[in-house]
Amino acid sequence: MSQIPPLFQREFLGYFRTPVAYVFLAVFLLASVGLAFFVSQFFKAGNASLEGYFVWHTWLFVFFAPAAGMRLWAEERRSGTLELLFTLPVTPLEAVLAKFLAAWAFLAAGILLSFPLALTAAWLGDPDWGIIAASYCGSILMAGAYLAVCSLMSALTRNQVVGFVLGLFVNLVLVFLGWSVFNGVLAAVFPQAVADLLANFSHTSHFDAFTKGIVDPKDVMFFVSLGGLCLFLNVLALER
Repeated sequence: MSQIPPLFQREFLGYFRTPVAYVFLAVFLLASVGLAFFVSQFFKAGNASLEGYFVWHTWLFVFFAPAAGMRLWAEERRSGTLELLFTLPVTPLEAVLAKFLAAWAFLAAGILLSFPLALTAAWLGDPDWGIIAASYCGSILMAGAYLAVCSLMSALTRNQVVGFVLGLFVNLVLVFLGWSVFNGVLAAVFPQAVADLLANFSHTSHFDAFTKGIVDPKDVMFFVSLGGLCLFLNVLALER
């Protein structure tokens, strides 16, 4: 029998046994909604859409995904409970999936808690609910890819702070790859074809279409493939 459901339940409920989870969710909502209102000028935009809210998610997850994922394995290593965990009838793959899915559900809850903002847009005008649904799906998928990177980084260290910094750095590079300024620097160093290829590995490049209501299978596969690769390497790191 798979041990994923009980491990998932233990990990997910574990987030809410301390005030840290509630502080995390409150800060995420304040930051994301604050950027939408005060930087993207939600009320002054004159457009009943959430594009000004979702456009910041690629940057927000650079910080919030490592904050949610840094403890996944680093804390287990530091406290010595990793060895205890694997004395139980659970495989490394089951443990990695359960911990990842619990953290992903936690981040997804933070994203979905912003739904009153969509209701506000509906009250102000007539938003395209297809675009809003695609944006939410894209944001949750992207959060999973960010988190998978952070889970892998956490598995490589005993220190949560080091795991946070490594996750932040790798995800920041993946964001910068899709930034036009950074892409211009790459084009000056590498041939244009190589620079364009590297840009395709950016979170930004694949999330932009979702904010316009376009659910491209290539973008979905990018986030799924990146997450799957990182989780596979996570399992290998633990088995070693």
